[in-house]
Amino acid sequence: MNPLLLRTALIAGALIGLLNIVFVALDHGLPNIPVWFYLAQLLLLPAMLLPMYYFPQAATTRNFLHRAGLFALGWAVPFAIYKLSSDALKPNFDLAAALISYVVTLALLSLLFAAIRRPAKGA
Repeated sequence: MNPLLLRTALIAGALIGLLNIVFVALDHGLPNIPVWFYLAQLLLLPAMLLPMYYFPQAATTRNFLHRAGLFALGWAVPFAIYKLSSDALKPNFDLAAALISYVVTLALLSLLFAAIRRPAKGA
């Protein structure tokens, strides 16, 4: 993998993890966050390698649904770590509701990205 893309993926994973920690700390208080939550954020570092593989493919794909699927595949793992780790800290956590929310949000974001990131007409 290109060193620039690798560095971009690792920085993006670190920033997303840091933001998740900040948002959860604002909701629950920093001393109340369990150790497993911090460890789960470390999973974002390798998880951000997937978007670096799928997003360039999606940017050149003409078919809308195929492009949306590639965006969904790219965001699936990082978004799952981000969303489910913070949802699991809520006292009324319901796994089924969290997974439904995850799938619906992922589908909407993928469709939005596919609509915004169309390939150029000449490409």
